[in-house]
Amino acid sequence: MTLSSVLSKTELPLRPDVVAAGETLSGDPLEVRSPWDGSLVGLVPTGGRSETSDAIDAAHQATRSPLPAFRRAEILDGAAAGIQANRDAFARILALEIGKPVSQALVEVDRCVQTFRFSAAEARTLTGTGVAFDAHPAGVGHRGFTIRVPIGVIAAITPFNFPLNLAAHKIGPAIATGCGVVLKPSRDAPLAATALAGLLYEAGLPREALSVVVGSSSEIGDVLIADQRVGMITFTGSSEVGWQLAARAPQKRVSLELGNSTPVVVCADADLAAAAGSVAASGFAFAGQSCISVQRVIVEESVHSRFVDELVGASAGKILGNPTDPDTFVGPLINDRARERVAAWIEEAQESGATPLVGSTNGGPHLGPTVLDDVDTASRVWLDEVFGPVVGIRTFRHFSEAIEAANATEYGLQAGIFTTDIRKALDAAEQLDFGGVTINETPTFRVDQMPYGGTKISGNTREGPRYTVREMTEERVVVIGG
Repeated sequence: MTLSSVLSKTELPLRPDVVAAGETLSGDPLEVRSPWDGSLVGLVPTGGRSETSDAIDAAHQATRSPLPAFRRAEILDGAAAGIQANRDAFARILALEIGKPVSQALVEVDRCVQTFRFSAAEARTLTGTGVAFDAHPAGVGHRGFTIRVPIGVIAAITPFNFPLNLAAHKIGPAIATGCGVVLKPSRDAPLAATALAGLLYEAGLPREALSVVVGSSSEIGDVLIADQRVGMITFTGSSEVGWQLAARAPQKRVSLELGNSTPVVVCADADLAAAAGSVAASGFAFAGQSCISVQRVIVEESVHSRFVDELVGASAGKILGNPTDPDTFVGPLINDRARERVAAWIEEAQESGATPLVGSTNGGPHLGPTVLDDVDTASRVWLDEVFGPVVGIRTFRHFSEAIEAANATEYGLQAGIFTTDIRKALDAAEQLDFGGVTINETPTFRVDQMPYGGTKISGNTREGPRYTVREMTEERVVVIGG
């Protein structure tokens, strides 16, 4: 069965021709091709400046006249139910257009359901607070309170790797607050975004409240930055692009969720088999194409050999293959450019002295799991975000060295430690300079209601519906005289 024939069996409201604000789009259709075998998955019409401006017009009107809170919550709950009902179909789209192994695609679909449910809860409960005006002599005889009002149009820019759930983390809170949305998905993953929008329309969301515009990042981005009706840009992607975007939009609220060079510290007292299994699962799932995939492992010298044996064994079971196969764990990188870059970084690391323990060439045109020992700290696979199925290892003797090595990066999204020593665990929680620290759990861990975000160049905000709705609203004080 071909990928195209599988997609044809996907019964979802895939209508990209009516997802953008205008019925007619100016750009040529975008071919969406499988990163596994290059076969055509689908065609998506594209737009540019005009369509983006039309989408902002529509979103602005939706923001000025939002639905009541109970109705917004009903739409979000309805969307969650619809996603759940179409669970397998959504997972097939992810497997086809981005090569996410279907077993992992199902996990993303389930998380998307939860993100909308948490957003619905925020729609029902988001409120201001009372203000004790008479606590100040000048306030005697006055009453007042605060309300939360929509910040304006939300420009949501999402990457390819989690096209459903990362879109939900932006769209769900925006709907909850009454903000209209213009969604600009990755050109590598437009089908999931358009399917999600179509389902939201079916759940009752007015069309003007959400537009999806697929096209040139520079053209669409220029319009989103320049239009003053866009109150907030929420971006998930590379650190370089994110901070450039923030610099170009100094008068807007710009929420950034960016990259990482994810470290894990493995202490001698840890459960080494559990740690190795977690590292292999985190480093190689979806070919390492997650900003919190484990990339750097800092293991105590005295257990290095034992840990390496466990990691090599755990890596052997991570099957590279067709993403539609339920047994596949790794899957392909998103495109040839990404594969060539990661392969070049691996080669550079080996030229700098790294020892390959698990090879990367067993997948033919695709990269399989790669474990490199004794990686030079100046190599790109250690310093930069590799975004591929590569795990590098170094050792430490003293705990302070491990913390220093983990922190020796520009990035600061999430980090992890494996230890049975509670003091070391708590010290790591305080000393690791990251937005999140996991203990005896891979730093790839995320549940969708938790505050998630980074320090340093990894971002400037915390996502999770409870936190995002506050970013997407302004607090306004109301004063009532005597």
